Amino acid sequence: MSALRFSGPVLPDGEPRDVFVVDGRVTFEPQPGAEHVADGWLLPGLVDAHNHLGLEDGGAVEDPAEVEAQALADRDTGVLLLRDCGSPADTRWVQEREDLPVLLRAGRHVARTRRYIRHYAHEVEPEDLAATVAREARSGDGWVKLVGDWISRESGDLAPSFAPDTFAAAIAAAHAEGAKVTAHCFGREVLEGLLDAGIDCLEHGTGLSVDQLDRMAAAGVALVPTVLQTGKFPEFAAQGRGRFPAYSATMDELYAQRREVLLAAHEAGVDLFVGSDGGGTGRHGYLAEEIEAMIAMGLPAAEVVAAASWKGRAWLGFAGIEEGAQADFVVLDRDPVADPSVLAEPACVVLRGQVVVRRP
Repeated sequence: MSALRFSGPVLPDGEPRDVFVVDGRVTFEPQPGAEHVADGWLLPGLVDAHNHLGLEDGGAVEDPAEVEAQALADRDTGVLLLRDCGSPADTRWVQEREDLPVLLRAGRHVARTRRYIRHYAHEVEPEDLAATVAREARSGDGWVKLVGDWISRESGDLAPSFAPDTFAAAIAAAHAEGAKVTAHCFGREVLEGLLDAGIDCLEHGTGLSVDQLDRMAAAGVALVPTVLQTGKFPEFAAQGRGRFPAYSATMDELYAQRREVLLAAHEAGVDLFVGSDGGGTGRHGYLAEEIEAMIAMGLPAAEVVAAASWKGRAWLGFAGIEEGAQADFVVLDRDPVADPSVLAEPACVVLRGQVVVRRP
């Protein structure tokens, strides 16, 4: 295989240099005769830390061509690492495709019976939670996804899916299998028990208090805020107002405080990562919009871009643009920290050492 050469400022340090790709790997050693491919800002491949590959409104995507289209929509915007946050589809075959993003599967969501979106999750009773989580941990790629809270028909409001001791047993079971656990959490009541149980990450997290954020920072518990998704809370509130007024009021309150919570998380030093929530009611290929939405909420652009790129990759155990690393990066026309809009359309996308997208 001939060598490829890319030139320009290399993030995170922004130092201009030549980056060579040989046999799918990065090297900074000059390669005589290397094909010069592109100039621009070189950014480690983007990370969608909350993705649902193979999910659609009614449950699992049955057509592999549609799953492929979802993955390509992400890839073509420079998203080269997907952290699955629950999917009923068997997407293992995606991992065999060299032209599709690297995929870390969490398997299927695990929820309480009749307490989540139909056809999405394994729906279980408390006595079966730990065993189900252990099974998902063994079949996934290092993560399990719990549904921490959802609307309860009995209370008419958000409520924890399980008792704290049941969550604790399930999280311990996952950890015993070498897997980490994340949980969908919109509300407040579920959070303390999950933190007590040693949860590794929270999704959405709109109900978090300052004290809980301090606990997360101290314990290294990450947060993926999905601000485009939480921006839909007024819509969710409106849909439930007639039948579940308490739930609607809660969603309105959570929406009103979501920016304050996000900025408090940043101030507390919580590790924040970027997730599109693509799949189901969302779509794929718009991580750049999530990045811009997080910046619009008041987070520093440099930190959001880092979280969506080299910092996110390191969190999940993947290298950036480093000597000997797998060549997964994008080439941009402008500095993405100064102008994050450039992330929506990279000039060049390199995946596993192959140029998979090249725009004129």
